[in-house]
Amino acid sequence: MAATILAIADAVVAELNTARFSRPVVAQRHYQPQFDLSEMTDLKVTVVPRSLVSQPLDRSSHSFDYQIDVAVQQKTDMSQASLDAMMALVEEIADHFRKRPLSNYPSARCVEVKNEPIYLLEHLHELRVFTTVLSVTYRAWR
Repeated sequence: MAATILAIADAVVAELNTARFSRPVVAQRHYQPQFDLSEMTDLKVTVVPRSLVSQPLDRSSHSFDYQIDVAVQQKTDMSQASLDAMMALVEEIADHFRKRPLSNYPSARCVEVKNEPIYLLEHLHELRVFTTVLSVTYRAWR
């Protein structure tokens, strides 16, 4: 049996791969997402389980917050249009998770979506790669 955080991360991957966005998304779960710069010409959407926080509710049950990071990356021509398109895709993905439960893990509820910083300036400046990380927190009880 998989750890709950992995089951939720896999549900996030499945959700990304079946949802319809302005451009096709193929997400994968990784522990250590590292790619060669030559691979970054294609859109990379990477799901990484990040953290777990639990709090007791009573003597026999707890709430668990599972934070899942969703990285969206692609080498860019640095044009306003391509960067705007990447930002729009990130917003679509964030909105998707805010508005519905995970099909493959419906008992977990999205309680927070963060995008801080909006993009990594150093990746853009040094590598010409648009990189952003959405941190999505799901709450489950047991």
